[in-house]
Amino acid sequence: MASVSPPEPQRLTATHWLILIIASIGFAFDIYELLMLPLILPPALQELLPGVAPGSDTFIWWRGMMFWVPALAGGLFGLLGGYLTDYLGRRRVLTWSILLYAVSAFLAGFSTSMPMLLVLRTTTFVGVCVEFVAAVAWLAELFPNPAQREKALGYTQAFSSIGGLMVTGAWLLAGAFAASLPAIAMPEFLTGVFGTISEQGAHAPWRYTLMSGLIPALPLLIIRPFLPESPVWKQKKETGTLKRPSFAQLFAPQLRTTTLVTTLMVGLSYGAAFGAIQQIPQIVPALPEVKVKVRPLIEAKQADIDAKVAKVLAKEEPKILEKTAGDAASAQKERDELAKKIRTIEEKAIARPVEGATAGHLQLSQEVGGLVGRFVLALLVVHVLSRRALIRIFQVPGLFVVPVVFAIFTLENKVLFEVGAWQFSLLHIGIFLVGLLTVAQFSFWGNYLPLVYPVHLRGTGESMAHNVGGRMLGTSFAAVVSFLSVYFPGVDDPTRMAYAAAGVGLFVYLLGFLLSFFLPEPKEETLHE
Repeated sequence: MASVSPPEPQRLTATHWLILIIASIGFAFDIYELLMLPLILPPALQELLPGVAPGSDTFIWWRGMMFWVPALAGGLFGLLGGYLTDYLGRRRVLTWSILLYAVSAFLAGFSTSMPMLLVLRTTTFVGVCVEFVAAVAWLAELFPNPAQREKALGYTQAFSSIGGLMVTGAWLLAGAFAASLPAIAMPEFLTGVFGTISEQGAHAPWRYTLMSGLIPALPLLIIRPFLPESPVWKQKKETGTLKRPSFAQLFAPQLRTTTLVTTLMVGLSYGAAFGAIQQIPQIVPALPEVKVKVRPLIEAKQADIDAKVAKVLAKEEPKILEKTAGDAASAQKERDELAKKIRTIEEKAIARPVEGATAGHLQLSQEVGGLVGRFVLALLVVHVLSRRALIRIFQVPGLFVVPVVFAIFTLENKVLFEVGAWQFSLLHIGIFLVGLLTVAQFSFWGNYLPLVYPVHLRGTGESMAHNVGGRMLGTSFAAVVSFLSVYFPGVDDPTRMAYAAAGVGLFVYLLGFLLSFFLPEPKEETLHE
């Protein structure tokens, strides 16, 4: 078949810039919402599960559920959203999905229980999953010229990493100024249904960080009336040439390999992020420099901890004697276990500010790496013609970097220099590289998928890859790491999490590399559509 000459690049109009701006905001807050969970989850678990020790079965179960349930629901509803993107249009679905996740994120800041937080994080995730697919399809059809389209997709998706930097900044700012911010309280007419927020929780940084997710809805309300529909989709819809989308068509002979391989590979890309990178806040307590900082803080509060233990033991003594029927040995064992549990909870509360700041600094390094990776991809995408070769540029180094960073750098970290309270360590360099190699792959998929599906299946196909593969399969690796960590060696839960993240990271990178040999190159008929 004769080659089709691509259209000339367009001169950007005010409308083009509006679309690029709103898509960039959407991409930024997609990642803002997703990367928020690892930061806010440890303190949220501590507050909403009072008396539950970190590392306990209940703690691990809820931690796994908070990663797995939103991902599962997001994948299912995101798949439906991709279908609706093809059926109803890109603009309408994009608008409502942004409003859904922004409002859900704000309401999550009022959570008074783990089930309530889980439900609101799930609806937030659903909005994020739908928004990404609609935005990518919209942008891909805005620019008929392939090189211009590649650049638009590449550079707007780079704002995803800006979103990562923003959520890290929001977390650090919330931690620094939480005490002076307005108290968060459940409206009185709802307290009978949802309960109340404790005095301590009214100024919890994790709540302010969650509520900041409302921000993307504000510019959308202003810009929305000026946003046009995708010209390609609209033209086909008005002329009656737009075919009805169908999930079954994704598995037709000409698309079956594309659908299966991209769904699995996108899932593995997400698996590296959620199974390794996003476990850093859980691993931070095992870092040598964190232990050095925390130890004197705990020692200084030892008298207060002892007093708290004695007070609780005195209160629980009648229950202990009743439970053990007066047996001295059994009663002492109950006292020792209760005392250990109380000490663990009190020590975690003391360590939390140090661990939170360290996790924020490391996430900042990772997000800077991710931002660099997205720009590197945007530069390479118009020069490296083979899509297989392009993704391997990031996969091959990751095979070695990821396991080394998580299995060695985390547990044998070395502080290189200090800038004020910020300790810059070997792990900062390692997590920068992991972020670069992993996040660049997300931009790769944003550029690649619109090139391999026709217009009437573009949203549905992208949704299959990003939502079934990425959100359902890929993000589930966060729960996998949490559940598998108990089988890895280590003196404590953070150490076991580090080894589990290294093992999962190596697995997903290796399998992704092997699958790249089956990745189809874009065809001429969809390349210019």
